Amino acid sequence: MYKIFIITCIILAFAIGAASAESLWSEAKTPTGSMYSDKKASKIGDIVTIIIEESAVSSQRASTDAKKDSSLKAGPGVGPLLKAIPLFEYSGGDNIKASGSTTRSSAFVTRMTAAITKVCENGNLEIEGTRMVETNKEKAEVKLTGTIRKQDISPDNTIPSAYIANAQITHVGNGPIGSRQKEGLISRIFKILF
Repeated sequence: MYKIFIITCIILAFAIGAASAESLWSEAKTPTGSMYSDKKASKIGDIVTIIIEESAVSSQRASTDAKKDSSLKAGPGVGPLLKAIPLFEYSGGDNIKASGSTTRSSAFVTRMTAAITKVCENGNLEIEGTRMVETNKEKAEVKLTGTIRKQDISPDNTIPSAYIANAQITHVGNGPIGSRQKEGLISRIFKILF
C-alpha cells in the first residue's frame, strides 16, 4: 500500500511539472502591455476612426453708390469771329447705385478610418485614409490626411476631425446625378458672350 502511494505521488509530481499554467492576460496582446489601458492606435499600420463633422458658413456683402455731376458754360469770346458764337451751356451727371450679397454654407458629416503612416519624433501620428462609396452608379470618394496626437484619441479609438492638424479632407463625387448638377454647354456659351 505504501509503495502504491509513493508511485502515485511520483506520477503526480511528473504530471504537474509537465503541465504549465498560463495567465488569461497576455502582455503581447496590447500595445501598452497593461490590462488596464485602452487599445488605441499608436504605431504604423494601426487604424483610427475619424468622426468628420465639418461645416463652413461665409457671407459677403458689397454696395456701390457713385454720383458725378458736370456742367459747362461757354459764351461769346473776344474778336469779330468769336463774338458771333452764342452762349452755350451743358450740364449732366451720372448716378450709379448697386448692391449685392452672397451667402454660402456647407456641412459634411461622416465617419471613416485612417491608417497611421508615420510616428513623429514628438509622438504625433500622421494619418491617411480613403473611403470610396458607390450607390446607384454614383461614386463618392473621401480622402483624408493630417496629424493627430495620441492623447486626443478617445478610449473607443475615435477622434473628431477638429483635432486633426494640417487636415486635408476632400470629398469628390461623380455620376448621373452629379453630371446633372453641372451647367450646360449653351448656358456656358451665353455667359462667355454676355
